[in-house]
Amino acid sequence: MGRSQYASSVVMPSNNPAQYETVLDFLIVRFPRIDAEIWRQRMLDGNVHWEGGDPISEATPFTANARVFYYREVPDEPEIPFQELIIHQDDELLVACKPHFLPVTPAGIYVQQCLLNRLRERTGIDALTPIHRIDRDTAGLVMFSVNPETRGAYQQMFAEGTVQKTYQAVAACDDSAMKGKRWLIENRMDTAEQWFRMSITEGEINARSTVNCIDVKNGRALFELSPLTGNTHQLRVHITSIVFPLENDRLYPDALPKGEDDFGKPLQLLAKEVEFVDPVTGEQRHFQTTRGLNWSA
Repeated sequence: MGRSQYASSVVMPSNNPAQYETVLDFLIVRFPRIDAEIWRQRMLDGNVHWEGGDPISEATPFTANARVFYYREVPDEPEIPFQELIIHQDDELLVACKPHFLPVTPAGIYVQQCLLNRLRERTGIDALTPIHRIDRDTAGLVMFSVNPETRGAYQQMFAEGTVQKTYQAVAACDDSAMKGKRWLIENRMDTAEQWFRMSITEGEINARSTVNCIDVKNGRALFELSPLTGNTHQLRVHITSIVFPLENDRLYPDALPKGEDDFGKPLQLLAKEVEFVDPVTGEQRHFQTTRGLNWSA
């Protein structure tokens, strides 16, 4: 059984709309894919507690606005055989390049095998917190806060959309006339019927991206993409919508049957660059990874 050495947390709602009697009642509803008996055992083992460390039992009453800490567990955690790279580190920020297949934070069957816990172990900085996310299938740059006192300022940059993010992607394309073409894609995205996918729907625009076809050769195209908003899977959905599904994408345009990761076929999507005005120092910041995609092959 793999158990994270770092606690995850969840805040209970302020108005208790479901009329929960206990913390356990809340956790069972909040995390429907975790069996109630697992939560009971975690509580018996002392692995569910309040922020100050006091243990929570199955009889502990619900407390509005309180933060509950718990430790993720998985029976057999696969190892991701690729290494992250630290691009930059100072007193405020750590910028890392994540390999394909590695989640940013604990998720699903991954606890220790995530970028956050790998970096905490590698640097000894327990206060590390991701300022933003990229999905597990995508490789590239992820920024972490080192200093809790300035964390909010960096998080606000992403909330306000003032960070310029540039991605690269490879997709099937046999039309050389596409080279140099640009698209501005604007639509509405919501969770699809399959909860792990997103889809384009009718309604007010909430997703914007730019796409630029850089080169076309041998039936493939290299694209540069910039998300102007921050929806889950936004770039994957948007480039698919203009009939260029990404190489090795297991979710779009159609979800493939769930199976083990094929490490020889990584999704050809890379978070290549980030640029922003540092809210603490006022300086212009620009970070770029040397990691590349399977384009020259």
